[in-house]
Amino acid sequence: MSIDITDLRSFYASPLGGVARRFVGRAIGRFWGPLTGLRVLGLGYAAPYLTAVRVESERTLAFMPASQGVVNWPATGPSASALVDPLIMPLPDASIDRVLVIHALETVESPTELLHEIWRILTPGGRIIVVAPNRRGLWARMDTTPFGHGQPYSRSQLKSLMRQTWFSPEGWAETLYVPPLRNRFLLQTAQAWEQIGIGFSLPFAGLHIVEATKQLYRPGAVRAVRRSARLAPVFVPAPAPASRTRLAPEDRGRIRPLEPGPHGPGWGENGLCLDLRPANRQCPRGPAWAAKVGAGFSFS
Repeated sequence: MSIDITDLRSFYASPLGGVARRFVGRAIGRFWGPLTGLRVLGLGYAAPYLTAVRVESERTLAFMPASQGVVNWPATGPSASALVDPLIMPLPDASIDRVLVIHALETVESPTELLHEIWRILTPGGRIIVVAPNRRGLWARMDTTPFGHGQPYSRSQLKSLMRQTWFSPEGWAETLYVPPLRNRFLLQTAQAWEQIGIGFSLPFAGLHIVEATKQLYRPGAVRAVRRSARLAPVFVPAPAPASRTRLAPEDRGRIRPLEPGPHGPGWGENGLCLDLRPANRQCPRGPAWAAKVGAGFSFS
């Protein structure tokens, strides 16, 4: 759910918003580096943090989501703010060197598409600074500030989101350890809260700040190669051919099947005894010779 632009302006005009702008701006300043000759874009509601870099950079733009609303920025001179769809920004590819995202990642419907669009407009080696509410911090648990709306993130979730969208995280920072209460004593001791939280690396900071670099090459999807099955020959022992008895030419026309032979069913190639005896004639060699024939012939 996006925050209305009037609520954002009212927050940063309050004493609590002034404390937040001071600490967040200090943490962001450590990541900016030299900006001479570079083009800078602020996405979300980044106007309170772009004034310090406007003079140094070549060009500074402030894009605000259409669901949030837009204000004129800067207050003097030509306007550098625009109302845009953060998922389809009116910029050519590789046209921006630095991008600051604040009050945008936690409220957009698709954080992945947002970071993909930022990847598109960044120059090779360009850098992005993302400010997101800490899931374990008090600022994400109270909706009295703009950081209490939307989706908070843990450090591991931000790291995973960056890598999925082709960014390489390089720097991390946490800020806003003071409780988000409009109490004068807490606001006066906000610097002490910040020093104690940073010194002891306490886990309940209000915000995560991550700096990431655009990867030059998108990781391509690797498809598994489907290998065809290798067919190996299987050798099956073949039975030896059955022995056959050669017959004389004059006996070939007198072969006729009879009942199973004396060795039982299945003896011989066809399981039958064949009678080769001529009509009204006995085998001259006798029945003993006929029993020795290996193909099931009977001569009697």
